[in-house]
Amino acid sequence: MNIKQEITQILKTALNKCGYEIDGNIVSLSNRPELADYQSNVCFGLSKKYKESPEVIANKIIDSIKSDEYCFSFCAPGFINIILTTLKLSSIASSLLCSENLGIEKTANPKLILLDYGGANVAKELHMGHLRSPIIGQAINNLFVLFGNNTISDTHLGDWGLQMGLTIAQMEEDGFLDYYFKGTGKKPEITMEMLNVEYPKASLRKKTDEEFRQKADNYTLLLQQKKEPFFSVWQEMRNVSVKTVERNYNNLNIHFDIWDGESSVSNLITETINIFKNKGLARESEGALVVDVAKEGENIPIPKENEFDIQRYKNPMPPAIIQKYNGGELYMTTDLATILLRNRQFKPDEIVYVTDNRQTEHFIKLFRCAKMAEISPENQKLTHVAFGTMNGKDGKPFKTRSGETIKLEDVINMVQEKAQEKLTANGMGKNQELAREIGVAALKFGDLSNDVGRDYVLDIDKFCSFEGKTGPYLQYTCARINSLLSKTKEDGKNFLISSPEERNIVINTLKLIDSFSLALENLTLSPICTAVFNLAQSFSVFYNNIKILTEEDKVKRQNYIALCTLTKKAITLALNVLAIDTPEKM
Repeated sequence: MNIKQEITQILKTALNKCGYEIDGNIVSLSNRPELADYQSNVCFGLSKKYKESPEVIANKIIDSIKSDEYCFSFCAPGFINIILTTLKLSSIASSLLCSENLGIEKTANPKLILLDYGGANVAKELHMGHLRSPIIGQAINNLFVLFGNNTISDTHLGDWGLQMGLTIAQMEEDGFLDYYFKGTGKKPEITMEMLNVEYPKASLRKKTDEEFRQKADNYTLLLQQKKEPFFSVWQEMRNVSVKTVERNYNNLNIHFDIWDGESSVSNLITETINIFKNKGLARESEGALVVDVAKEGENIPIPKENEFDIQRYKNPMPPAIIQKYNGGELYMTTDLATILLRNRQFKPDEIVYVTDNRQTEHFIKLFRCAKMAEISPENQKLTHVAFGTMNGKDGKPFKTRSGETIKLEDVINMVQEKAQEKLTANGMGKNQELAREIGVAALKFGDLSNDVGRDYVLDIDKFCSFEGKTGPYLQYTCARINSLLSKTKEDGKNFLISSPEERNIVINTLKLIDSFSLALENLTLSPICTAVFNLAQSFSVFYNNIKILTEEDKVKRQNYIALCTLTKKAITLALNVLAIDTPEKM
């Protein structure tokens, strides 16, 4: 059901009758909901074109319209206001309640979308930096599916880069790998606790110990060549890491179809590099192999004041490095090989990457390389959804009091504990699973309600509140409706919208439906979050002002019950897209 489309058609018919023509969108939701449900500013454009005042044009159009479903009126200085009649609203509400997915129309041309939104690194504990990508990615995935597209989700683990060589080198020097390197002792059990100590130590050490850095570089190369014992150690590290990553993602209601990583394309690296060589796209630079991806106007060198200065550029876009000086692979190499593999296996119409906005330059280079080498077909869309940083109340990246990055598991525990405090205060007692559902909802909604590209403040107290624009408030609204419906055996199906409270529920449901398209168009979930919150608020006013179950008039009572059912259906659909649970009780 598309109300804007219906109104647009009525207006266009009227325009033709009056001898007017204009292109573009001519109907929008009213920015003054107290005056109208929808509005059109078409008269301003027509005024310039036909040299008539907006008021004259508006009145001509309105006079030519005859409708029992919509009321059209003029609003100075040149708007046409549109209000849905009671009859129309009742008909809409009835149709929405009976339809699947609130009548949201499936796309006529479904696409296959491959989404890459994991990004966890093997040998490293998931931390705050790994939170936004799966939360945003899963919701975008669900949004594509809502409109009838097919999706494939890939966590694409970071399991083949320098962090592997660093960790193996450190573990060897600390005596954990004597079984592999010296043939002595028992085979060690590599644990996440061990990796959580060894990788940070190695990562810090590489900054000051050049000999160790070179050793780790060499170990990475030997691993990428699948030499022993490096490959066997890596397999053990990968297995224990994946188990931890999967547990954390499951706690967040995040799921993937594919658990591949950079290592999955190790056999395609040489072929990928040769594609660039054979097409004359690669050149050698200081022993490395690079591809010039700068477009005209980029990479313009700024003259140096003296020969020892660093070369700087106007609008810099340095070349993409596809092979290191020692023959080793980089993220660029494995990402290009991954596109090659994905196109051979799935041939997706679009590949969507969800990552930190600090990787924007990497993806510009990646997409340009893929198109230049025709690894990505001309008609394939490559999309990078770049998100901002999650900060603490001080406006800086969220860290512990000691300045360390917080583990993702600890964040989940923090919101779960806060949710349990709320449940206990509300007399619900201890319920670990319910506390997890509420805590995760708080975390996700707090994230997704912000525009995807913006930084935001993680305020756990605010996010976990059962009041205001929060995930728990929406869950509580659904639970309140469940409680109300459980007290009656009546099954309301017919609508007769009369009061302002009822009207607001239906209008806000329509706005929620509209928000799904807006979210898909911009690949950000904030429009849905705003719309579903407004719907929940309108239900709260209805709930507080209207006697629902004690209404003596049977027709009205059944209408109220039907509105409750519709509201629950709409909020549940929105929360499902956001991958948020809707508990039966709270």
